[in-house]
Amino acid sequence: MAKRPARIALEDGTVLAGVAVGADGESLGEVVFNTSLTGYQEIFTDPSYNGQMVVMTNPLIGNYGINREDEESFRPFVRGVIVRELSRRPSNYRSQGRLEDYLRKFNIVGVSGVDTRALTKLIRVTGSLKGVIVAGEGNGLSDSDLVEKARSWEGLDGQDMVRGVTCEKLEQWRRGLDSPISNCFKANRAKDGRAEGLKIAAFDLGIKYNILRILYDMGFEIHVFPAHATADEVRAIKPDGVFLSNGPGDPTGLPYMIKTIQGLVQEYPTFGICLGHQLTGLALGVKTYKLKFGHHGGNHPVKNLKTGKVDISVQNHCYALDSKTLGKELKPYFVNLNDQSLEGLYHTELPLFTVQFHPESAPGPNDYTALFDQYARMIRGRKPLNGL
Repeated sequence: MAKRPARIALEDGTVLAGVAVGADGESLGEVVFNTSLTGYQEIFTDPSYNGQMVVMTNPLIGNYGINREDEESFRPFVRGVIVRELSRRPSNYRSQGRLEDYLRKFNIVGVSGVDTRALTKLIRVTGSLKGVIVAGEGNGLSDSDLVEKARSWEGLDGQDMVRGVTCEKLEQWRRGLDSPISNCFKANRAKDGRAEGLKIAAFDLGIKYNILRILYDMGFEIHVFPAHATADEVRAIKPDGVFLSNGPGDPTGLPYMIKTIQGLVQEYPTFGICLGHQLTGLALGVKTYKLKFGHHGGNHPVKNLKTGKVDISVQNHCYALDSKTLGKELKPYFVNLNDQSLEGLYHTELPLFTVQFHPESAPGPNDYTALFDQYARMIRGRKPLNGL
């Protein structure tokens, strides 16, 4: 197959030419980089990337192909893919196809053959940049036209990116993991049944499948609500707890979710991850800010401030809670050792805790999966974290 041209243009005037991967066409988005060495399919199908283009810092992508088991949602949500080299011949016993064909199937544009190391260093210096990718023949726009198009894009600040990824209606989740890691959750379920029979209302703000798989294997009865569901709709199923998922974009763009959370946290034990963490903070009066280039990857050291233990976490976010604005009833739970940003909080009077990172991994280390067990204990005890 003949190589197709592609270009990526950034709002700072940078234009890089390469080879098209995936679909022909044009796409606008915020350009960020991810430092994970593996797990590209889980990354591309993470709904938290809605509105963003991902630079993969690992120089070879696609070498083990794709398969349905590694999907974290029903389709990729990235706006574009930027890689140094795309493998032409995947080799793995689990492979069910090529990454390039997968991207083309879902109309995702991409570019390979660019200096991803230089691009990553640029983003680290300037911060996340608005960009545009054009792939395939027939695009007559000049480099300066593309740069201007990137600059004129509205960006993610203040936008509601969740409406494009959330489920449409209430549904119940009934699928677990099919991997060796599932044994630890199934063993706990058989041993003490800590989560067995507990009904939770899980808000789909862009929820990753692995979160739902883990909760199911622990024994939770999971009712997945769309982001626009009301507090009264949640109350109608009489849940034992509320779960707030990860998701894309700026949390301040979701005032309706903030209002819903304010109506639920006083009544139900609550656990929030990533965007769920940020929204819970906003609902409790904490302020947010945008990180310079975000946290995206599977190698971020995080310290537990209650125990002093340090573990490696999976991260994917561009916004964070300002620890200086925590009220007296909120305490910092985790801190990022790279930049000292807040990575978790808990309430001293309510059964509520949240984390900024992804304890479900997929991809990445699973150092923090015990937090799901902590959630079950909190629901059973209906006590604040410091009372368990």
